[in-house]
Amino acid sequence: MVYPCGLLTRREEPGLSPVPLKSISVTLSICEFVAGVSATLNYENEENVPLEAFFVFPMDEDSAVYSFEALVDGKKIVAELQDKIKAQANYKEAISKGHQAFLLEEDKDSRDIFSCNVGNLPPGSKAALTLKYVQELALEADGALRYVLPAILNPRYQLSKGPEDSCEKKKIPVVPLEDLPYTLSMVAAISSQHGIERVQSNCPLSPLEYLGDKTSAQISLADGHKFDRDVELLIYYSEVHAPSVAVEMGEPTAKPDCLMGHPSVMVSFYPDIPEAQPPMTCREFVFLVDCSGSMQCPMNNQDKSQERIEAAKETLILLLKSLPVGCYFNIYRFGSTFEAFFQNSVQYTQHTMAQALERVALMQADLRGTEILAPLKSIYNDPSIPGYPLQLFVFTDGEVDNTFSVIKEVKSNALKHRCFSFGIGEGASTSLIKGIARAAAGTAEFITGKERMQPKVLRALKRSLQPVVEDISVRWELPPGLSAEMLSPEQTVIFRGQRLIIYAQLTGMMPPAEATGEVCLKYTLQSKNFENKVTFSLQPKFDANLTIHRLAAKSFLQTKDMGCRETPANDKEEVLKVSLECGVISSYTAFIAVNKDLEKPVQGPLVQRDIPTPMLLHGSPGLCSSVVGQGSGQVVNCGLKGKAMFPKVASPQERRSCSFTVRTSVGSPSTGQGSGRVVNWGLKGKAMSPKVASPQERRSCSFTVRTSVGSPSTVSEDNSFLQLISLQKADGSWDLNEGLAKILGMSVDGILAALPAKGVDSSGWATVLAVIWLHDNYKDLKCEWELLERKAVTWIHVHAGSIQHVLIEAATTLLRSSVDPAVFSP
Repeated sequence: MVYPCGLLTRREEPGLSPVPLKSISVTLSICEFVAGVSATLNYENEENVPLEAFFVFPMDEDSAVYSFEALVDGKKIVAELQDKIKAQANYKEAISKGHQAFLLEEDKDSRDIFSCNVGNLPPGSKAALTLKYVQELALEADGALRYVLPAILNPRYQLSKGPEDSCEKKKIPVVPLEDLPYTLSMVAAISSQHGIERVQSNCPLSPLEYLGDKTSAQISLADGHKFDRDVELLIYYSEVHAPSVAVEMGEPTAKPDCLMGHPSVMVSFYPDIPEAQPPMTCREFVFLVDCSGSMQCPMNNQDKSQERIEAAKETLILLLKSLPVGCYFNIYRFGSTFEAFFQNSVQYTQHTMAQALERVALMQADLRGTEILAPLKSIYNDPSIPGYPLQLFVFTDGEVDNTFSVIKEVKSNALKHRCFSFGIGEGASTSLIKGIARAAAGTAEFITGKERMQPKVLRALKRSLQPVVEDISVRWELPPGLSAEMLSPEQTVIFRGQRLIIYAQLTGMMPPAEATGEVCLKYTLQSKNFENKVTFSLQPKFDANLTIHRLAAKSFLQTKDMGCRETPANDKEEVLKVSLECGVISSYTAFIAVNKDLEKPVQGPLVQRDIPTPMLLHGSPGLCSSVVGQGSGQVVNCGLKGKAMFPKVASPQERRSCSFTVRTSVGSPSTGQGSGRVVNWGLKGKAMSPKVASPQERRSCSFTVRTSVGSPSTVSEDNSFLQLISLQKADGSWDLNEGLAKILGMSVDGILAALPAKGVDSSGWATVLAVIWLHDNYKDLKCEWELLERKAVTWIHVHAGSIQHVLIEAATTLLRSSVDPAVFSP
């Protein structure tokens, strides 16, 4: 199946037809760490025939959609949540009778894609469709709360045997950004009792207007926003780490035995888990890397943006250098097919690391479609290594359509591993990325815009190395006659720097207004007991939107609802019941609104119109191809306006503006046992200047890795940082060779001449110099080299012995450094 380019319709007639969607307006209300969103789609039929319009749009997987209504020529029509099969049948019947009808449903294969059908929109008629949803805001490493309004729905890979009724299977037209016929506006109101420090965004915003004592603020998206990226807001509060409890009043008219009939509680803990040294038991690491055609797309729409596959390769290099000595590892690359670097996971040594690096250098986005299920099954079928718990890292742009099958497979193997997932680029499926991480007690990260992948991945690696937090429990202290029933799934893992949100239902006799309760989070870390307590008022607050109840229902549905094909029969009934009772959409329900109050049915032949989605890259040809169709090799390449394009791949000259050469050869001489094999460094064949490039200069460059077994491949990164990392050995040390000397801007003889003592191993001297040089020149990237520095420092303590302080003092003098010697403390 190929996604067409241009403004196309389902009618086979020449010319372009008007598109009925005129604008999208979003009203956002953020209170503490919860967002309430109201999105309105404004339609107008400018044709002389009645229309049926179809629009597919993305939404974060954590969103709980609870309301859908239409305002048609001044008349308000509120939709009803029904069993999806019944709703679809009612919609078709209404259309056939000439009634106006509106249908909102979740995609059959993914929780983060929705479709909106507008049926029988008469000529000249206007309709405003409003959907409302609530969601938790993700917490970033620096304490920021992140809200994302997905504005991009990339054409996603289709399995040839997949269901034809999936939203993704519909032929959604794609147009260049400048030809997109509708606009987007957004207004956000933000409030926090702790105070708002600042708000940042990846898109131009109006000035932030503070109200009161910086406890509330308002901001809006600047006019002229293009759909070339997701809209992201980063909100910084003064006391984001403080635990909080909110009690929400139930719905008075709800049945007493349903979730909406009792007060609900939302508890937010941000436990201060101390960083601990990893235990002696090591890990098995498996890296599963998407090499499908869509990974050839750039990370963002800026000029000279790094390709996704190159960012993934660069990240793999850092990961391989950062792995602890003695662990086991393997790398899988997948697309329509998959292959493993090693038959089984191998022990991490200099030899196996060098083998893996050679293969990483040759990786390309050449495996067509994205089928992740088969490699996952292969990984899980491999025998476990006793004493080495499996840590799975998945890198993908999330373009699959069997999302629920993948999540189910991960969930069924959750007891034998943890899964850390990374969505690359705008449009990555939040349903897939968050779903597999949640299923296997890991974490999910998204890399969009100009963000670097490396800090987020290395942070996840640090988490995977941390000791396991055990014996997690939640204890409630409530007045007699009142009890708390947990609505959230039991938490099995808490990572350092991770927030924990708990939902519960209060049942029994509610006490007087002045009564309080207490909730306590307890856990054990390395045989030490920890606990976090918070006291809260038991007086429920009224919220017309029932935000906490909706979020509690969504939390429940995420654990039970695995799609129409994967949800067990005994869970389906409960999912449908909770969805209908709470008014939160699920795989088994849909919103339908029918306007039967027309004076007469809509007359005339009904014409179908698809709403186009924006094409990325501003029409730049040859840079991004999405491969679709299992084994078909068919390529979608949206470039020139309305013209067919061949799947041309950009030449190396078109994709690179600067390059460096790293030549490796299995038979190359080395300066020490297990040397890093890198023997020749240069700038397009010229000697490299020891001057350190600025962050902007070094992040826009790339270098070519040449190996003895294949053609060159590009690894985009700084010309000296990644070179230095590439020279580090598996045990954490560096050899003193020409490569290191050129990075330091010196000669090997000059470095040896500065050696402060005779008979000292030159590798110890080189390793001390490398660590100090990293601190001097790349302090802003420390989160990326912190783990490999830890290995280097450990190696120095073992091999440098009593002269360690002499080497450090001499190295700081040689490099004219002011680095504190304490960085070498164990």
